[in-house]
Amino acid sequence: MKLSLVITLYNEEENVQPLLERIEGSLSGLDYEVILVDDGSDDRTVFMVKKYAGDRVRLVVFNRNHGQTTAMAAGIHYAKGEYIVTMDGDLQNDPGDISAMLSKIETEGWGLVAGNRANRKDGLLLRKVPSKIANSIIRWLTGVRISDYGCSLKIFRSDIAHNLGLYGELHRFIPVLAKLQGASITEMDVKHHPRLHGQSKYGLGRTFRVVSDLMLMLFFQKYVQKPMHLFGTIGILSFLLGAVINLYLLAEKIMGNDIWGRPLLLLGVAFLIGGIQLITFGFMAELIMRTYFESQNKTPYRVKEVFIGTNSNASTQV
Repeated sequence: MKLSLVITLYNEEENVQPLLERIEGSLSGLDYEVILVDDGSDDRTVFMVKKYAGDRVRLVVFNRNHGQTTAMAAGIHYAKGEYIVTMDGDLQNDPGDISAMLSKIETEGWGLVAGNRANRKDGLLLRKVPSKIANSIIRWLTGVRISDYGCSLKIFRSDIAHNLGLYGELHRFIPVLAKLQGASITEMDVKHHPRLHGQSKYGLGRTFRVVSDLMLMLFFQKYVQKPMHLFGTIGILSFLLGAVINLYLLAEKIMGNDIWGRPLLLLGVAFLIGGIQLITFGFMAELIMRTYFESQNKTPYRVKEVFIGTNSNASTQV
């Protein structure tokens, strides 16, 4: 199987038939499969898929709504293709771009090619402006230079896709997760269409979830294998600051000044206790991290290639 399309659906009954028709018209001649994941729709989405699905289509139906990330992870789990494409089921992504993306990832050897909605057909104030701000912040903090983190249209090598570790709502940070695996990443402009049927599932209400997920991504990038470096450093600084404050207050007490009830005393004690707690938490996080790797025989690295120096100059791809 050359290509697997993973498409998440939630209340998209009017888009199912045109979506399948566009895919079939755009990918004729390719060896591909379509994996549709229904994320607990309460309309006729499942019925419409069963009505119009051809022999290339597989449908995975959730018993309830779990969210786009979980639906995407399930679709990737069932995907058998050498390359895996993710896209939305609302017809705003164009299946006609997939062939060009496949050609780019095959000929140039990228691990991930991300779509960039260069001429995005969404509202300016509620969608485009917040998206541009969020994209800029994510690029600055993570160092992963992708223009459009919100575009679902992406293509990966299968080994990258199957090891993304998608949980919660991390689908927005797929390029960062791929980069953590050492994947080479590029982007290309793709078409974007206005939504014709159904209601958008996105809004400003997801802002706080994006911020919290971004904090998690930064932790993954810098400290997931060395949590003590984060919690220990902050804990030591807090402890030292508390110690300095309390030494100053001790000197004040020795000089005969009354220090009881002063806010500075409470602050110094809080810094001391907080520092001890953070350092202790760092130790616990280190133990959990080591247990995670050692109990499952996991390694904190991935080997790209092993070279064996023989007369034939053979190497083993991993």
